[in-house]
Amino acid sequence: MTDQDGVDERKRATLKRFAALGAASPLAKFSDADSAADASESDVRDAITGYLSTTPGAHFSKVRDDLQLGTGETQHHVRQLVDEGRVTVYRDGDYKRLYPGGQFSEFEMTALGYLRRETPRGMLVTLLADPSASASDLATELGVSRPTVSKYAGELEAAGLLSREDGYAVAAPETVLMLVVGYADSFDERAVQLARDAADLVTFDG
Repeated sequence: MTDQDGVDERKRATLKRFAALGAASPLAKFSDADSAADASESDVRDAITGYLSTTPGAHFSKVRDDLQLGTGETQHHVRQLVDEGRVTVYRDGDYKRLYPGGQFSEFEMTALGYLRRETPRGMLVTLLADPSASASDLATELGVSRPTVSKYAGELEAAGLLSREDGYAVAAPETVLMLVVGYADSFDERAVQLARDAADLVTFDG
């Protein structure tokens, strides 16, 4: 559905919802522009930063599609947001993933990138909930083959997120757990369930 100006109402509502989050972000940039076109561009950039505040590590095409933007439009605004320091771009294999600027360490961005992938996320979440889980346990839990588990275990190990020295163990488990808990709603039901149980999984030294 479009209004008299040809603007898609669903797109407008989506941008408005995420722009409110972006405008409330500490990374919000207040513009002194007084034209409707400039205000509209600012709204789109606020929508992108608002979206990333709830879904850090989303790849470029997901941001574009979920916000109902064009490819060129998204590229234009992301480039400007990167120049302003409001967005960080971090390469994850073939993916260009986007994060709120200056908010995450390299390890955290790497972890969030893998948490955005279904099978690696399932492996990490399962191991956080049950550190004794074996490769067979992971394959059964996730409904994938043992070779698939082995393949992604190798990738996670190379990325510094998993140790295979004595079974499988998540590296910096409390950091990864906090990322899962903080953004559980942007992952899946397994992550949400882990977030509910997180208080029993975190240990403190001293």
